[in-house]
Amino acid sequence: MSRGLMLTRRAKAQPKVAVSAERSYEILRRPIVTEKSTGGAEHNQYTFEVAIDASKPEIKASVESIFGVKVKAVNTLITKGKVKRFRGRLGQRSDVKKAVVTLQAGQVLDLGAGV
Repeated sequence: MSRGLMLTRRAKAQPKVAVSAERSYEILRRPIVTEKSTGGAEHNQYTFEVAIDASKPEIKASVESIFGVKVKAVNTLITKGKVKRFRGRLGQRSDVKKAVVTLQAGQVLDLGAGV
């Protein structure tokens, strides 16, 4: 590709995913409240632990239905479980999937309200 020619990616229209209320609560396990994730709130980013089989459109639909906000983007990552010793025997912690949800401008989540 030449330097003068820049190709742009066209945004694909995401199909709307219908998620039941029960599945929404299965997908969003808990909010992750750490120093790093709370700093993301300044940029309208909130971090959740989600089900390992949840897709990005499902996560988006779940956050929008539970909290009543508009989601701009969803980024996911899977943290592999560490190998640890339990009473002298090797064991492995479970894998964890995290979702960083970016809200549209003007939208706010209050995750500390239920505490």
